[in-house]
Amino acid sequence: MRISDLGEFELIKRFKKKIRTNSSVVEGSGDDCAVLKFDKNSYQLLTCDMIVEGVDFYKTDNLRLVGAKALGISISDISACGGVPKHAVVSLGLPKNMLVSQVDLLARGLFDMAGRFDINVVGGDISASGKLVIDVSLLGEVEKNNLCLRRGAKTGDIIMVTGEFGGSIKGKHLKFTPRLKEARFLVNNFKINSMIDVSDGLVQDLGHILKQSLVGAVLYESLIPLSKQAKNSQDALCSGEEFELLFTATREEASKIIKSTKYRFKVIGEIMPESFGLRLINYKNRYSRFKLKGYQHF
Repeated sequence: MRISDLGEFELIKRFKKKIRTNSSVVEGSGDDCAVLKFDKNSYQLLTCDMIVEGVDFYKTDNLRLVGAKALGISISDISACGGVPKHAVVSLGLPKNMLVSQVDLLARGLFDMAGRFDINVVGGDISASGKLVIDVSLLGEVEKNNLCLRRGAKTGDIIMVTGEFGGSIKGKHLKFTPRLKEARFLVNNFKINSMIDVSDGLVQDLGHILKQSLVGAVLYESLIPLSKQAKNSQDALCSGEEFELLFTATREEASKIIKSTKYRFKVIGEIMPESFGLRLINYKNRYSRFKLKGYQHF
């Protein structure tokens, strides 16, 4: 059997069965970040992300934007757990014929992003590679009361998002701003039951919350915020690399969030009992079951 026959998520399951952790690990594999014991008030967050030429970006892309993306996607993970990014290490796989000026441009984008979010880049590694590969590991911190995971959604919760969806391949996947300020505003002012960043598609990432929380959901097609680049609502529901936040809160908390004026958060659905599954109410007000479609590497 080949990896392509197994698929990305089944491959991850095989790894998870072999993982053993000790009491220092609060939350291991399966969320946006690993959560580790730190001090009496806070947890430490740890995440890593790799981007590869030909998969996550192309040779013709602006390398300054590629460098920014490499760190930005890890900042997005920290945001989804309600935390603050602190320290990063960066590993580069570089083609031997790559120009030094190109590496400088890549580094400029990465360090600009680090400065923007007050992150210390404290080291890394360099290796020869057939194509450009960038791997970032990022440490963060989160107050224990502010920690958000995927598994906290409850029946009756309102599903909300930041931003707009669809057509990210037309530029947003390289020009997004991690929603750190929005995430910190949410966890500091409201009770958020679950949260995830949308990197593999809105529906597929919502599916991670549903599976880990043992709940179902209904989405309203008419409420999905479409970007100008979106082909249609199907594109908005399934395209990846949006790097927006998707979160759930009780109806009472959601009402307070909607009334807040600092940031704009949009309602797109409601958490239902697990037996309900995932359904979409389309523009004709008809229910339809929805498969968890989104980006997978294999």
